[in-house]
Amino acid sequence: MHRGALSDLTTFITVADSLSFRGAGERLGVTPSALSHSMKQLEERLGTRLLNRTTRSVSLTDAGVRLLERLRPAFDQITDAMEDLNEARGRPVGNLRVYISGTPAADVVAPIWKCFLSTYPEVNLEVEVGQTPIDIVAKGFDAGIGPRNHSAIDMIAVRVTDPRKIAVVATPSYFAQHGPPQTPDDLLHHGCIQYRVSNGRLFDWMFERNGESTTLAVNGRVIVNSCELALRAAADGLGLAYVIESEADPLLRSGQLARVLEDWSPAFEGLYLYHPSHRQRPAALGALIEMLHAARRTRH
Repeated sequence: MHRGALSDLTTFITVADSLSFRGAGERLGVTPSALSHSMKQLEERLGTRLLNRTTRSVSLTDAGVRLLERLRPAFDQITDAMEDLNEARGRPVGNLRVYISGTPAADVVAPIWKCFLSTYPEVNLEVEVGQTPIDIVAKGFDAGIGPRNHSAIDMIAVRVTDPRKIAVVATPSYFAQHGPPQTPDDLLHHGCIQYRVSNGRLFDWMFERNGESTTLAVNGRVIVNSCELALRAAADGLGLAYVIESEADPLLRSGQLARVLEDWSPAFEGLYLYHPSHRQRPAALGALIEMLHAARRTRH
């Protein structure tokens, strides 16, 4: 199709509805002579006359009537599609893809996803978890959740969790056998569940108290790369784990794990939801951010 044909067909429908170049011109914001010229070009491309013109009136030829009958349903569908898009722009609909990096998904999205999906039944939520930050735009995600430094510098980042405290845990039977450490340095004489981070190195355990801080390269026979595995290893009596406090809380409450060095436990900045800085943010993403904020407020 000629690139100007769609515009000319829209003009033709307006002229056919008005049966007046002047009236159609007022609706379209162009002069009657410009409309007449557009119609002549369309007729030349189609090789048939669509309009009968006199100095006083405009009417459709038989070919014009047939064309209008074919065009009207198609343009009505286009109009409906545009109206649906404008309506959807203001309400949460469609697929929402979120990538969570370097943190347990259950600690962020799981507490609210049942409420989110029941509140917005036209949204499909996809959550993918990985250990390393990725280019969320290149991978087709609407947003990412993780530490602030996992987002690109030109992205919008909003806090969705409070600072997260660390807990050092092991089973009561482990402490009964080996004794609980009293200071961070005592960990050098214990079996610790080590954590390998995304760049391949082993994570050093950090501690702080009253302005004093220390970092330890701990020892241990088990190495994992997720908080869930570290907790499982600790619960199985394989040593001490350095984990996020909220993740350990259910096992601490049940008595499966016990905590040590609590007065030395540091806190990290918490998690952010980040997304491209487009002016047209999907309504579903805005709804998710609002619900995460509301959940955070209820915890205070």
